[in-house]
Amino acid sequence: MSRMIAVCGLVCSECPAYVATKAGDYEALVRVAELWSKEYHADLTPEGCRCDGCQDAGRRHIGHWSECQIRLCGHSRGLETCASCADYACEKLTGFFGMVPAARANLDALR
Repeated sequence: MSRMIAVCGLVCSECPAYVATKAGDYEALVRVAELWSKEYHADLTPEGCRCDGCQDAGRRHIGHWSECQIRLCGHSRGLETCASCADYACEKLTGFFGMVPAARANLDALR
């Protein structure tokens, strides 16, 4: 499997929801939904965790995909990732990087 990096720098192809979706592993999706429901104080279902990755606009996506401001911004600018943005690293990204420093490392490596 090739490495898929989201606009924000997360590695979709290493995400447990993506891996479970691609493997057709419903039990793994159940575990992801339970874990993330606790971690993020949300009511997630296995169906809501099915995801084919942020770069694939026509398939299944995790619930936050449609409202993700980083993804929407990058796509409106025609960018595959924020690494190629002239405004890197904007305020949206720096706030996100505070929660997910690995995303910054991934984007920095692409620059």
